[in-house]
Amino acid sequence: MFKKIAAAVAVSLIGVGAAHAEMPKQINFGIISTESASALEKSFTPFLEDMEKSLGVPVKPFFASDYAGVIEGMRFGKVDLAWFGNKSAIVAVDRAGGEVFAQTIKDDGSEGYHSLLITHKDSGINSLDDVLKCDKTKTFGNGDPNSTSGFAIPGYYVWALNNKTPEDCFKRVTRSNHEGNALAVANGKVDVATNNTESIYARLQKNNMDAFKNIKEIWRSPLIPSDPMVWRKELDSDAKQKIYYFIMQYGRFGPMEKVKHEREVLANLSDGWGPFLASSNAQLLDVRQIEAFKKKLKAEQAGDKAAVAEAEAELKKLKEMAGIVGKAGY
Repeated sequence: MFKKIAAAVAVSLIGVGAAHAEMPKQINFGIISTESASALEKSFTPFLEDMEKSLGVPVKPFFASDYAGVIEGMRFGKVDLAWFGNKSAIVAVDRAGGEVFAQTIKDDGSEGYHSLLITHKDSGINSLDDVLKCDKTKTFGNGDPNSTSGFAIPGYYVWALNNKTPEDCFKRVTRSNHEGNALAVANGKVDVATNNTESIYARLQKNNMDAFKNIKEIWRSPLIPSDPMVWRKELDSDAKQKIYYFIMQYGRFGPMEKVKHEREVLANLSDGWGPFLASSNAQLLDVRQIEAFKKKLKAEQAGDKAAVAEAEAELKKLKEMAGIVGKAGY
């Protein structure tokens, strides 16, 4: 309770300072390619219109064909803030001058989601053990290399921990976003693919029941922290304050008519969001540890002692940082 009250007070104070904020002429909002640009634009337009009214400057969506395009957009100043997954946020923070400032949550209040392996309901593939037979008779739809649930998480739990790669197990490996992989499985174009609970049980089930009925889940990961919101670290501090105020009060403060409208807008974003939570780069520690452990396993397999030592040192540092943060939030 104290934490919530403190956060509300902090937001209120930020709002006082934000009244005199000097904004850039335009804010560019990056949106990762979890599905088609047309579907994402339809989903995000009401939210961006409300942001535009609040900030007093145009807010334009920035789309790219893959996650890397949004990251590069931030790196070169063409994206001011963006919705990322945890894995792509790591790259944005490390290589594009990004900084996590908020976290999405589901409209039911849950703060995470799961990576999945999916297959066609009539494929005869029923478990991860079936996948790990690795007889190279099937095809696999992998995710974007910068996707958390489509690549990093299955890359660790499915492949690294079992000393396998997709190329070891399948005769052909393709790559697509969540929507593309789901449709490829539903239509029999690939036998197994990565995905996540948001894409399948919120978006696909809602928008394409025919495809949804043809898909079955055969593996589910541990909980993944909900997606972060990232802005350019070099963005003007006054602009950051005004953006932060808009994000943190959205769907939370004001007359009930305003809250009702904003909750409806959030519920139609991606897989269905609720009001945002405050966050920081510490949100990325779990996925950073997974990536470091993958490096260690790869180095051990290659017999590279120096790389093993480097990965172990990184893991130790990350564990110490995670210990500081603990379970109290980001």
